Amino acid sequence: MVRVGVDLIEIERMQEALDRYPRLRQRVFTEAEQEYCESRGNPAQHYAARFAGKEAVGKALGCGVRFTWREIEIAGRPKPEVRLSGSTKAFAGRVRAGRIDLSMTHSRGLACAICAVEELDDPGSARPGGEGVAEGD
Repeated sequence: MVRVGVDLIEIERMQEALDRYPRLRQRVFTEAEQEYCESRGNPAQHYAARFAGKEAVGKALGCGVRFTWREIEIAGRPKPEVRLSGSTKAFAGRVRAGRIDLSMTHSRGLACAICAVEELDDPGSARPGGEGVAEGD
């Protein structure tokens, strides 16, 4: 089984939030994410894509927005890798989340992300092709 999450955000809305709440960067994004976004020509565009990515991951895992923002880190280029930590990683283990695949995109005005999370088979069943391992483990 595969669970899917998607999110779409207006880049202008992200820019307004970054301007209005200076601590938003530290509350939502890891240091590595901040460093990457700030190194780009239009940081709000990249913050928005990562924000949408975090939302999509939370939806695909089934925890919605109950996760801690910084416990979902989006790293890498051109294909983003999802790294989970803390209670979000523990939740992913409880719901038997396996491989997490994330795709992000943005245009001039919008950023979008879609996430697919593979659910691991029942631990007592034989799995063709070997055991699944959650990314980041």
